[in-house]
Amino acid sequence: MFSAVVQSDQVSLFSSTGSNQLQLFSIHCDESLPSDAFIGLLNDRSSEPQPEGTVTLVSPHSSQPGFLLDQTVLHVQSPSLPNTYIQCPAQYGTELGLKHSWIHVQVRNMSREWSFEVGIADRVGRKGIIRFSTFQKQPRLKVPADSNGLPLLHLPFSFPSDSTQLTAWSTVNLHLPTFFPHFTNTNLIEHASDSIEDDFLHAHVLSPAGQYSHVCYIRIYSTCRLRRVWFSDGGPGQKLPWEFELYARE
Repeated sequence: MFSAVVQSDQVSLFSSTGSNQLQLFSIHCDESLPSDAFIGLLNDRSSEPQPEGTVTLVSPHSSQPGFLLDQTVLHVQSPSLPNTYIQCPAQYGTELGLKHSWIHVQVRNMSREWSFEVGIADRVGRKGIIRFSTFQKQPRLKVPADSNGLPLLHLPFSFPSDSTQLTAWSTVNLHLPTFFPHFTNTNLIEHASDSIEDDFLHAHVLSPAGQYSHVCYIRIYSTCRLRRVWFSDGGPGQKLPWEFELYARE
């Protein structure tokens, strides 16, 4: 998707305040939960417009007015995480090809379970998935039984407390190459096969272990509110355009 183009220091994939916000994403909403699953744009302060039909919006966990953004954001909710998410690229089989080592996600904690994942590749071409979840208690590595699957590194994630935040929103900054050594950490393996030795072998042979190459995809599950997703070379210390910053409503 981006592998054949010149990539700037910062690449924004999603902005809730722009136009055609989900142009690069596919939308997956659990149709079996018409009253609970919803993905749509609304104002963070007023939660308007309300979704059509029978959907009941999950309320944000903080009622303090100063914690609200008077901006359009993407609301993603469902009690079924695996079936409600947005993903970029929109088409399966297409890779992002972004070579930036940092991912940044501006997200609001809705006091519900939340998860997101990033597909990554090393320079040899080995691929893996890094998933971050608020409900995950310990790091775990699930290795595939054969080369048809991808190793999944599942890591715990927690939001900062409200007492340390100017808004209820957080900017998640992650340096993706930092997580590569975990793919070959046999202590993390969640054994799926009858042979532990096979799991160890698959972890070393199939998992990304060399130098970081690029991002294959990003998937953001329910439940959250989302403002922006971007990639960078410089990390959180890099100077950002003013519109990237988070400001609480006065």
